[in-house]
Amino acid sequence: METARVLVAADKFKGSLTAVQVAERVTAGLRRVIPGLAVETLPVADGGDGTVAAAVAAGFERREARVTGPLGDPVTAAYALRGDTAVVEMAEASGLQHLPDGVFAPLTATTYGSGELLKAALEAGATTIVFGVGGSATTDGGAGMLAALGARFLDADGKPVGPGGGPLATLAEADLSGLDPRLADVDLILASDVDNPLTGPKGAPEVYGRQKGASEKDIAVLDAALTHYASILGPETADLPGAGAAGGIGYGALVALGARFRPGIEVMLDVLGFAPALARATLVITGEGSLDEQTLHGKAPAGVAAAARAAGIEVVAVCGRLALPPEALEKAGIRRAYALAELEPDPAVSMAQAGPLLERAAESIARDFLAG
Repeated sequence: METARVLVAADKFKGSLTAVQVAERVTAGLRRVIPGLAVETLPVADGGDGTVAAAVAAGFERREARVTGPLGDPVTAAYALRGDTAVVEMAEASGLQHLPDGVFAPLTATTYGSGELLKAALEAGATTIVFGVGGSATTDGGAGMLAALGARFLDADGKPVGPGGGPLATLAEADLSGLDPRLADVDLILASDVDNPLTGPKGAPEVYGRQKGASEKDIAVLDAALTHYASILGPETADLPGAGAAGGIGYGALVALGARFRPGIEVMLDVLGFAPALARATLVITGEGSLDEQTLHGKAPAGVAAAARAAGIEVVAVCGRLALPPEALEKAGIRRAYALAELEPDPAVSMAQAGPLLERAAESIARDFLAG
């Protein structure tokens, strides 16, 4: 009989466990039932928050830079580097986590720090940059990012427009001639699980503005301002998949930096070395905090399951809560899902006790799929 080798390739459980902690807890639970079981861990991410951490867990070096946060205050942001490949996560510089509780700035939050973080990767010698976008506090179409990289955005008086998406309504001229020349020689990969356009009913302001504190009036202002901005930089790019990612930073990267869009989980599986790890496995365990309808649209577990199914390797999942019926799981390539909510129905207790509960779920997986 073939020796069992388990690959744990799960995303974070948002609010309770990092992807690294998920892997540790699953491993502990499996080995409680089968001591000495061969387990390989590969924490994964889909381009959103946790992407740098996943790269570091896979052997990249963690680097830090002081950059401008979304409200204009300095923040410390990390990126990951291995050889001439960098993994840059826009949320590290411009993410919602940098906003004080209850404080939003939907019209003025800036991606300037994301541009500074890309510049730090250039300074470190990166010629391939995986730019993970998601979890942003911003809706500025990437204008702040481009300004940090040398672009100039001027109003009718020749003065720089203010930070954020709102002031782009006053944009009269966009001068991209000062962009960092090193960008011309970089392969910039826009990694996102979001394929929305920049504006309109499925655009960044309408779909994601409210979670960044935007009122209905703010959403209308931002949509009009970004439409005007795109009319100056290039309206055709505004409809490309990924243009609306992270408050439109995807648009800025596509229209001015020569970025190419790829689904975030596909890029990250490549970068993290998933294929060789998968080739060594007989069972894959994936998962994230909530397995729901969103999971099926480019989130990490769906990407892991699709790759494993293509290789003929069985996949089970762990999650905090399960909101998918068995047929949807099966269609995604997941044989069975183990939810912490089945062990502890109180969501607050489940989140607080996620680690021990996850170990218990892993024990069940070992008994159901590996023992005997």
